[in-house]
Amino acid sequence: LLRVSGCDLLSDGSVRGSSRYGYDGRDFLSFDLASKRFVAADSAAEVTRRRWEDENEIERRTNYLEHE
Repeated sequence: LLRVSGCDLLSDGSVRGSSRYGYDGRDFLSFDLASKRFVAADSAAEVTRRRWEDENEIERRTNYLEHE
C-alpha cells in the first residue's frame, strides 16, 4: 500500500491538494481536494471508494489536506 499526499498554499490563501493511493504496484484510488471526490482506478477500487464515501473519509481527507 502506498499513499502520496501533497498540497500547495496559494498566494490568495487557498489550498490545492490531492492524495493518491496505490496497491500492489498499481494505481488504486485518488482524491482531489477541489472536487472533493475519490476516483477509482478500476472496479476493485470502486468498492473501496463507495465504502470510504459512506464512512465520511472525504471529510477526513479534506481536513488533512487543508489543515495538516
